Formats: sequence, C-alpha cells, structure tokens
Amino acid sequence: MKTSFWSKVTGYVRHAENWYLTTPDRALDEAYDAALMIQAIENEHFKGQTISPHNSNSLGQEAFTYFDQEREKHLKLLKIRLSEFRLSRSTVDATNPKASRQRSDRSLTDDRSTAIIEKLKFIDQVIARYPSQALALIQSTALQTTQKPFPTTSLTPPNAGRLSDFDVATRKPAATALGSLESITDKTGVLPRSILGTINRLKRDLDPAGETAAIQDFQTKQMRTKIAIRFLLILIAVPILMQISIRNFALSDRLTPGHLISQRFAVVNPASIFINGEMSEEALKELSQFEEKLKFENILKEAIGQDLVTPEIREEKIRDKVDEIAKDYSRRSSSAIKNWIADLAGVVAFVFILTKGKAEMQILKDFIDEVSYGLSDSAKAFIIILFTDIFVGFHSPHGWEVLLEGVAQHFGLAASRSYISLFIATFPVILDTIFKYWIFRYLNRISPSAVATYKEMNE
Repeated sequence: MKTSFWSKVTGYVRHAENWYLTTPDRALDEAYDAALMIQAIENEHFKGQTISPHNSNSLGQEAFTYFDQEREKHLKLLKIRLSEFRLSRSTVDATNPKASRQRSDRSLTDDRSTAIIEKLKFIDQVIARYPSQALALIQSTALQTTQKPFPTTSLTPPNAGRLSDFDVATRKPAATALGSLESITDKTGVLPRSILGTINRLKRDLDPAGETAAIQDFQTKQMRTKIAIRFLLILIAVPILMQISIRNFALSDRLTPGHLISQRFAVVNPASIFINGEMSEEALKELSQFEEKLKFENILKEAIGQDLVTPEIREEKIRDKVDEIAKDYSRRSSSAIKNWIADLAGVVAFVFILTKGKAEMQILKDFIDEVSYGLSDSAKAFIIILFTDIFVGFHSPHGWEVLLEGVAQHFGLAASRSYISLFIATFPVILDTIFKYWIFRYLNRISPSAVATYKEMNE
C-alpha cells in the first residue's frame, strides 16, 4: 500500500512537471488558434478582409454583431494566452534544470524557435488589422518585466499609427474632446467646478456623438481600472512571494546558502552565537533568572521538609538550560541574516516592478486619486482622523516602540532606547506636518466641505 501511494504521488508530480514545462508551447498554440479563428471568419464571411461594417454589406446587423463579438472574444483570448506565454517562458527557462541540456541540441532549438517566430508573426498580422480593438493587448503589466523576448520578432504589431502603451494607459475619456474638467489634483479655475461640470454635462448631452463617446468613456475607464488593480496586486504580491520563497526555501538549512549561514552561528562556535551585544545580555539575564528559580525551589523544598536538589543535578539542569539558550540565540542570529537577504530581495523586486511599470504606475496613481477624492466628505474625514490618530495621535508612541523593537529584533539589531525615542520625537511630527500641508494645499481647494467635516469631527 505504501509503495502504491508513493507511486501515485510520483505520477502526480511528473504530470504536474510536464504540464508546467509545456505551458509556454500550450499558451502560444492557443493564441495561434485564436488568431486562426479570426482569419477563418474573415475568409468565410468578409472575403478575406477585416471584420468591419464596411465589409459586411451582405450581412444583416445581427449577423455582423455576432461575428464582431466572436472577434472580441478571440482577441481577449489572445491577450490572456500571450501574457501567459511571456511569463511562463521566462520562468520555465529560469527554473527548468534541463534547459541547458536542451539548448545544447542546436538543430532542435533552431527548429523550435523558427516555429515559434512564425506563429508570433502570424499573430502580429492578425492583431495589426484591429489596432483599436486590440488596445488591451498592448497594455504592458509588471508580469512582462520578467520576460526575455525573442530578439528577432516583437509581439507588438508594427503599426506606426497605433498608440503607445503609455498613451493608451493614460488616455483620457472621450469626453475630454468636449472640454472636460481638469484632473482632480490640478488647480481649480476661476469658475466653480460645479458650474463647469454642468456646462460640460450639457455639452455631452447635446453632442450628436454622445452615445459613442459614452461607450468609449466606459471602455477606457474599465480598462484603466483593470490595469490599476492588476498592477496593485502585482506590486504587493510579487515582493511578498519573493521574500517568502527566498527566506523559506532558498535560505533553508537543506540548501547550501542557508546551511552556511546557520553554521556561521552554530553552537560549536560560541564566540559567534550572538549577533550583537544586547543578545548576549539577554541570554545572561535569562540564565540568571533560571538559576534564581532553581535556588528558590531549593529553599522552598528545604522549608517544607522535602529532599533538596543535589549540586550535581542542579549543575546538570543549568548545563541543559545553557545549551537550550545557546541553540535559541544561534537560530535567532542566523534568522536575522536570512531576513536581511530575503527582505532585500523583496525590495529589489518591488523597485524593479516600479522601474519597468512607469505607465501602469501613472494609471494606478490616477485610480487612487479618483477613488480617494470620490469618497464622501464624512468618509474622507473618517479616514484622515483614523490614520492620524493611529500614527501621530497622543497614544501612538507606545505603538511605535513595539513596532521599532519588532523591526530591530527581525533584523538582529540592538533596540537602542535613545534612537527609538529620537525617532518617536521626530517622525510622527514630520508625518503630521505632511498631513496638514496636504489638507491645506489640496483637500481645502478640492473639497472644502470635507475639511469642514474633518474639523468638526476632530473637535
């Protein structure tokens, strides 16, 4: 039964490994099939031309709508599969131990690369025929920052008239052509914003192309929201996963790097068990408390007439306690070094995503501005009071002490009371000044009623 169980587990692992290694080819094949479906619709119903109302004279409105929806469905599938192809290809090359051996077979690699490039070229040709419908295909996310594209081709159609990633990502809604308002963080004009909003709303209502503009406005907002939320999730998840994977796997004692770090602070080397002097003082204090406890128990037994603990047993207990303390602080010292490395890797991943996702970062900033400034006055005041009371309120110094001591222990640093007191005396004041400046500089002009509500709630 045990052999049968392990054989099943081995089969599942091999099946999962095979599925993982074939993900790039499978994703590219599905994208290629979607492009073939679009071409088949063109050849069969539009005489080999693009799927557009100008080429559908023989079709009714309902029939064209059906084929148009089919085209959009296949284009969406293209977007998903191409993103999967880009990400999985880079991760498979980085994690597959057989990749180097596979690259040694040059003839097999050349044939495979040729087939991939031909499929990508065909997909490019199909996408290039629908630049306005394929806007989502050219939205680069942080997932694309890990890719290593083929140098001989590009997934972006060579269309000079297409918008760039940043232009599409930061494109304003269609109503801007009618003279819409400035962005939320811009300066206010001479006239009140409510009057300007009323005028622009009348212009949109009276515009003959208002329906088309509204649809484009909705599609643009929807696309921008998806990009912002996706980039925010990537910005949070990738550094955390990087830190966890390096800390718990790459630096584990089962692998060489983690084992070397643990050996550096091993108990066999007493001079290097403690990473700082404060740890040694804590260890001595803990040992002293244990000895005082044994002494108290011995005096108590003598008072009630029980047998006393012999000096030999007492010394043995102290030696066991010393060994326990040494192992504990050895583990804490090695964990501090590993935490430094893992956290630094997470910071590098975070900075790398920010560097490669400048367009997405701009979209995320606009999205946060829109959400935050779109809250009601009472909600804005509530969030401001909650945030300021937690971090710069009268009861926050104790919270800062706990937080800073935890950070110091995480990195194996000595929690100096002087530095902690200096930080508490300066940083919350600076943070409070920034809040007050933001309220005076921006919120007071954008939403004076929110400022009034804040002052009333804060009194």
